[in-house]
Amino acid sequence: MAFSLGWLSALAAGIFSVHVLQKLCFPYFWRDLLFLMKIIRYGVKLELFKFASGVTTVLDRFIQNARRIPNKPFVIYEGRVHTYRDIEERSNRLAHVFLEKVNLRKGDCVAMLMSNEPDFLCVWFGLAKVGCSVAFLNTNIKSKSLRHCFDCCGAKTLIVGSDLVECLNGILTSLLDDNIKVWAMKSQSEHTQVHTLLDKLDAASDQPVPAALRATTSLKAPTLYIFTSGTTGLPKAAVITHLQSLKAAAGFWAFGGTEDDVIYTPLPLYHSAASLIGIGGTIHLGATCILKKKFSASQFWNDCRKHNVTIFQYIGELCRYLCNQPKTELDKVHKVRMGVGNGLRQDVWREFQSRFGNIKMCEVYGSTEGNLCFMNHIGKIGTVGRSNFFYRLLFKYDLVKYDMMKDEPVKDQYGFCQRVERGETGLLLSKVSALSPFFGYAGSKTLTEKKLMRNVFAKGDAYFNTGDLMAEDHEGFICFRDRVGDTFRWKGENVATTEVTETLGLVDFIQEVNVYGVEIPGHEGRAGMAAMIVRPGLMFDGKKLFEHVMTDLPAYARPLFIRLQEVMEMTSTFKQQKFQLVQSGFNPSTISDPLYVLDYEQKSYVPLTEPIYQSIITRERKL
Repeated sequence: MAFSLGWLSALAAGIFSVHVLQKLCFPYFWRDLLFLMKIIRYGVKLELFKFASGVTTVLDRFIQNARRIPNKPFVIYEGRVHTYRDIEERSNRLAHVFLEKVNLRKGDCVAMLMSNEPDFLCVWFGLAKVGCSVAFLNTNIKSKSLRHCFDCCGAKTLIVGSDLVECLNGILTSLLDDNIKVWAMKSQSEHTQVHTLLDKLDAASDQPVPAALRATTSLKAPTLYIFTSGTTGLPKAAVITHLQSLKAAAGFWAFGGTEDDVIYTPLPLYHSAASLIGIGGTIHLGATCILKKKFSASQFWNDCRKHNVTIFQYIGELCRYLCNQPKTELDKVHKVRMGVGNGLRQDVWREFQSRFGNIKMCEVYGSTEGNLCFMNHIGKIGTVGRSNFFYRLLFKYDLVKYDMMKDEPVKDQYGFCQRVERGETGLLLSKVSALSPFFGYAGSKTLTEKKLMRNVFAKGDAYFNTGDLMAEDHEGFICFRDRVGDTFRWKGENVATTEVTETLGLVDFIQEVNVYGVEIPGHEGRAGMAAMIVRPGLMFDGKKLFEHVMTDLPAYARPLFIRLQEVMEMTSTFKQQKFQLVQSGFNPSTISDPLYVLDYEQKSYVPLTEPIYQSIITRERKL
């Protein structure tokens, strides 16, 4: 008996010791394991589609929901409820119109230029139901970039929202000359060659079109093209397959979302965050989405209280705007329990939770076209994701040394990249494999190849170059540090410096220009700045430059600051030197070169004086 008691005591002591050791040395072990098991289970489900007769797509899941929960609100927009049945039937009507009036066929690519509204979903689903791939066009892009988007994806049909028809002024003739048919979500059109859709809906059937039209047997079949700015200048059409759509749609579920959640989506649907994660995630759960045309900081919490929102989507800027709103007694009166997004700064994160309650902020890292995703399921402030031994077994990624001065990875004597030590900052590379494929960009093998790095650690290997500098601490948390190359982020959008450079280069008094991003205290991302050399015999003209950027660049891509230089510095590899310019910022007291700032009131670039600089730093001046 004594022996038995002693054995049991020793066993209990051993278990307790292991428990204490696990808590001390591996505090996230069980949470990591349970989360990873959930992800693996979903991944296995996707892999099994390879052995099935067909793939159950996100659209299929929506149609199943329309049959299972037809009367449940799917989208609530500007106070009006649209049930799963409502969207299903309207998208069926549009599908019939697309087949019978627009003469679309399975395999066609169709471009959409629409704002956030329920009909965005109806058009998207209607096109998918007839087997078309869909290209989402950014509503901010201008004529040259817009025309380029059609060349990328091969679309010969454009469907434009009723509120965006005027955006085609100046490019409509060019589109029609290229035999691109334009259809507007209107009942009548002022332009004889712009066809209308709404007047044809009433006579169309709301019954489903043949399921064979939308059916696919491959997870790797393209379903969408989402445009992303990159280092090459003009927008690139990232290929979105059914595999990527299904993975993104599981995001809310992975973080613990359920069918009882109400999801608030104020982000633009032409981006993957709102469409793939937001709408796809709502469908995956069978939940309800509160869709906003545009984000409004003043309406945000009233909307959340009115609709009993439990999950909201964000980018870092959104949370900062909310923190800048006047404080009220109702700040913590809401049912929001989770935010899902990216780009949240540590200081804003802490302030947001302190002011609005202990809302779990779930950072997600991953580009639209990338083959790697990090998810901060722990919720540790300031980190974009979580890694561990198990994660590394499944997803091969590395952080390699990067020379900021030369703007290139550091190589060893054999020409291979060098891994950084734990805690050090390095360029994030993700290995391309059958488990983590890279589908690239439509219309250009060259652009796809440029995002790959080959012979990284061994001859013949291939890695996706994220262009992001990251650090992984000793606990396995991933932190974002900076972007490299010719892209920076401002106002929640990626700005391709090459595109801005090419646009500014068309101004007659500019001889050479170097575009980069500079940090502004209290603001997410980097604001655009252009160092330029004025042509001999000409003068800098702030009004002319203002008119040019207003016409040809979207708001987020317009340089806020101008720096006039006599000589443009170059790197040892004859690239324009950006590092020193980025480091020196835009402070007129420390920079001897003439500086100018974008002024919307005076409709010009005006001299950047010390008082204006201080008003920017103290956030008195709106940017």
